[in-house]
Amino acid sequence: MSEYILEMNNISKEFPGVKALSNVNFKVKKGEIHCLVGENGAGKSTLMKVLSGVYPFGTYDGDIVFEGKVQQFNEITESVKVGIGIIYQELALFPDLTVYENIFAGNELKKGPFVDWNNTIVQATELLKKVNLKVTPETLIKELGVGKQQLVEIAKALSKDVNLLILDEPTAALNEDDSENLLVLLKELKNQGISCIMISHKLKEVISIADKVTVLRDGQTICTLDASEVTENVIIKNMVGRDIEDIYPKRPNKKIGETILALSDWTAYDPQLGRNVVKNVQLEVKKGEIIGIAGLMGSGRTELALSIFGNPKNYKLQGSMKMFGEKKVLKHTGEAIKAGIAYVTEDRKGDGLFLLQDIKSNVSAAHLKGISTNGILNLNEEVKIGTEYKESLYIKASSLEQIVGKLSGGNQQKVSLGKWLFTGPKILILDEPTRGIDVGAKFEIYSIMNELINEGMSIIMISSELGEVLGMSDRVYVMAEGSVKGELTMEEATQETIMELATQ
Repeated sequence: MSEYILEMNNISKEFPGVKALSNVNFKVKKGEIHCLVGENGAGKSTLMKVLSGVYPFGTYDGDIVFEGKVQQFNEITESVKVGIGIIYQELALFPDLTVYENIFAGNELKKGPFVDWNNTIVQATELLKKVNLKVTPETLIKELGVGKQQLVEIAKALSKDVNLLILDEPTAALNEDDSENLLVLLKELKNQGISCIMISHKLKEVISIADKVTVLRDGQTICTLDASEVTENVIIKNMVGRDIEDIYPKRPNKKIGETILALSDWTAYDPQLGRNVVKNVQLEVKKGEIIGIAGLMGSGRTELALSIFGNPKNYKLQGSMKMFGEKKVLKHTGEAIKAGIAYVTEDRKGDGLFLLQDIKSNVSAAHLKGISTNGILNLNEEVKIGTEYKESLYIKASSLEQIVGKLSGGNQQKVSLGKWLFTGPKILILDEPTRGIDVGAKFEIYSIMNELINEGMSIIMISSELGEVLGMSDRVYVMAEGSVKGELTMEEATQETIMELATQ
């Protein structure tokens, strides 16, 4: 009997004008955690969609062998039946239903023609124990945080007796504690004989958990590495086809100037929550510097950014904001943009971009006056501006007419950057600027940030990645429970000092 639970042999998949996979070979042993890595667009998700039946048999070339049998899945329900479960980055739960209803949705436990709700709750309770989730089965999904919802998704997969669990970027939206809990759970599932495939851009997590790592690049298998061979540099070199000697590019000629933004006793009260989400913050930003804002999820970082950017959440604000020494009261985002502030949201798909529109429409969206004459849009100017940002930000796309929702995560982030750079900001707020994008695209985003700083712009960067905060910032403010707990120079800042302040 084969030692492999899964063998994908010579898998090729084409879309109109694009060869997404070219003779990919991928094998997973029984009871191992196998990580699949590669840049955005390398073919990772496409390969998993072939495996799970999203792309049915006949739409690709090659063979899938699962538990010793050649499989020809025509839809995802067929792969589920043989013991393959897949959990996507965007969770597919019903927020207004309970945990137990979600776990068995589409797979109801019946007694005769009726759903056996008592047994459903009993079985759900057992599954919650298995995934170490301490909530009652009657809890509504919308009452849970993202980390706990992720565990409900895993419980749902386990309810179908999976032998192979596929997780696509499972920790992308999780804080460090939830990420660590999830990785511990995957090791426990491995000990129970369940094989796991994990797609991830977080290389430290990959190194900490993987038994094997397979690297895809441009739709091809580059290598499969044993855990003993895996280092960040080795993975990066195979992912991008070259060495990235320093993931965080240096800025040799720093020119930090006068203070351009100063907050004093800055407080934001959220009427919906009935509490202050930002408390007595003192903060200043100088011309030509990157300010890092660190802290755990829920520490008030995004709320601080929104309160600066015209207060779209309608917080009750107190304290003083000064720009270039003059007191400012920004009543809405339009006034913030006019004052020279731009905000690139952490949720580019939900809030940052029009996914069904093309690149040029997205780039011009925040500053239509910039392509208008007497109130009439100049479409030729829109093409000109779109071309300018596509080239200067190295957006990889077939044309300006390409739909943004079909771009890779890194290229979507560059479109979002272009949209706000077109407004001509003096201060650019970047909220989780590299979340969910690969290391090659990260390097490009960091290089763009350095170029903007060298041109005299200032950046406020909110990031949950401590390496990113330490690698890119000139100064760091650490937040917890809505307050700034400390300001650190880069000589003072370490992962330990940041975490010590973040957990006060």
